[in-house]
Amino acid sequence: MVGESASSRVVLTAPLALEGGLAEEMQPPNMVQRVLSLFRNIRPGSDLSHFQLPPLFNMPKSQLQCYGEGVYCIGEDYLSRCPLGKTSRERFTSVVAWSISTTRPAIFGLAPFNPILGETHHVSRGNLNVLLEQVSHHPPISALHATDSVENIELVWCQHLVPKFYGASVDVVIHGHRQLLLKLHKEKYKMNAPNLVIRILPKTSMEWCGTVGIKCEESGLEAEVCYYRGRSLWGFRGNSRCIRGKIFQTDTEKLVYEISGHWDKTVSLKDIDSGEVRVLYDAKKAISKLETPVLRNAEGLSTTESVMVWGEVSQAIINKDWEKAREAKRKIEERERALARERKERGQVWMPKHFTISQKKEGHWECSPLDASVPQAPIFVPLPSPD
Repeated sequence: MVGESASSRVVLTAPLALEGGLAEEMQPPNMVQRVLSLFRNIRPGSDLSHFQLPPLFNMPKSQLQCYGEGVYCIGEDYLSRCPLGKTSRERFTSVVAWSISTTRPAIFGLAPFNPILGETHHVSRGNLNVLLEQVSHHPPISALHATDSVENIELVWCQHLVPKFYGASVDVVIHGHRQLLLKLHKEKYKMNAPNLVIRILPKTSMEWCGTVGIKCEESGLEAEVCYYRGRSLWGFRGNSRCIRGKIFQTDTEKLVYEISGHWDKTVSLKDIDSGEVRVLYDAKKAISKLETPVLRNAEGLSTTESVMVWGEVSQAIINKDWEKAREAKRKIEERERALARERKERGQVWMPKHFTISQKKEGHWECSPLDASVPQAPIFVPLPSPD
């Protein structure tokens, strides 16, 4: 743990949001030319998982923070609605809406820091306590555990990014899974995440794409939600941020609901039996003008906390002091390489502090939290003021 004097190193930045947030604060110029220059010596098909970005291409936060924001930075709280449904269908549709709410707009030309091994991020919002840890560096695997003792909700994520360069784009495949447990109903929902396509030419864009599958064995329901790429012809954008999907019974494949809309606007749900259509998700209410996390207890901060690890680099980026940012980032990277050499020389195997990790099959990893619940965090997200 660290003391009050270290709180000056803590840098908490606005979350990625539909309106306001970090995107409005970070608007780098001439990014297309800079990105093309960055990749001029990279072969198409190259894995960028451990590609060292200059700070000019970093946003002032870690990938762990970006994962965490998808859970704890929210306007209208879709997660707390999940256990409130009176029927399994009502709860399932609420889980689908919450899954969509974790999709956030990215910033072209800027990427979060790659977390160091053992890095953690711990934040609370109301009764929801969220803890993340970087449990592996090769491959880079992040784990998340969140609990809400009032709503009897538990989340466990285990996922890792594989970004590859393809000349005109960078495709980021998100491997792994997310699990949501509604304890009172004894229902477990398993799902994956959409992938991200960073299009450089002929026109820049950041697009979530791919199919998200959501399944609950206890209710016998399943969903497929497809995120579509915007079509591009001679540089003109097509219909991006569009999603289409369905909810059906797993055993009979009988269609129960149809899903349609845009993840950055509204998504509608149509009941196949009655024909009734209602709004399932409203992005403006959920992910616009989000609150920035606040430090409330410097004494409780861990030295591995993301905002501590990257504080100096983040502040230099915000100040546009690129020389200081490069030097601070270089020190972190050199320290990590030195620690890895030490472990290798001593024959030590690094173990995560908060999770167990195992490989079930090639490319498929499982993470399990060591503790049943997550304690309150030294960083919190203010709840939105009532209208």
